[in-house]
Amino acid sequence: ASRHGKTESAAQDADYWFCIMNILSATFQREWQLAWRNLADAVNPVAFFLMVVALVPLGIGTDKTQLSVIAPGILWVAALLASLLSVDMLFRRDYDDGTLEQYLLLPNELYGIVWIKVLVHWLFAGLPLVLISPLLGVMLSLPPLAMPVLMLSLLLGTMSLSLIGAIGASLTVSLRRGGLLIAVIVLPLYVPVLIFGANATVQAAAGIFPAGQLAMLGAFALLALGLTPLIVMAGLRISLES
Repeated sequence: ASRHGKTESAAQDADYWFCIMNILSATFQREWQLAWRNLADAVNPVAFFLMVVALVPLGIGTDKTQLSVIAPGILWVAALLASLLSVDMLFRRDYDDGTLEQYLLLPNELYGIVWIKVLVHWLFAGLPLVLISPLLGVMLSLPPLAMPVLMLSLLLGTMSLSLIGAIGASLTVSLRRGGLLIAVIVLPLYVPVLIFGANATVQAAAGIFPAGQLAMLGAFALLALGLTPLIVMAGLRISLES
């Protein structure tokens, strides 16, 4: 009887985890399809990133020495603002069609659902910034030696920016015009990522490998991956209860 009970319990656990994986897989497929259908929302941050960086030489001149000095800061500030531009829509559609309320009825799966939504958002709004950053670095006369570090720092940094931005999006999802409030909430949290990311690129441009700065960016990303979904879950519940 004891053996039979253990077998039955193991079967129930297997069914439970199989059900969770099915829910998360369906959520990923849904988010991916929605992102493709609303591709303009993903294009806007990339277009903003391109325009801001392209306008810098027109505003301050084309002196290569001057451009190379300010390039790390310009690229990182533009990436930060571009990431902030798209985060407002992270939970907006789910709130409008009632899907978000259904998500909140799945407390055990909600952590994974939040993580998947942020991941898809980053794939469409954050990863393209990383991929086009070398081209913009060339436009700003950034030394070729700094390009790999620029891409790696943006890879880690944009992931943190998307996760942190999800906190602001969760707290303002019930507000019709929450874009400015999101900026007020998350910009102070963006500052450490901006500082270490820009400094890593500056060090790489000077011929110094920024191991410490990259390690901090990696630590920020790992910390955000673990803690941000928990904060977002609480923020969503607060927004829907208010």
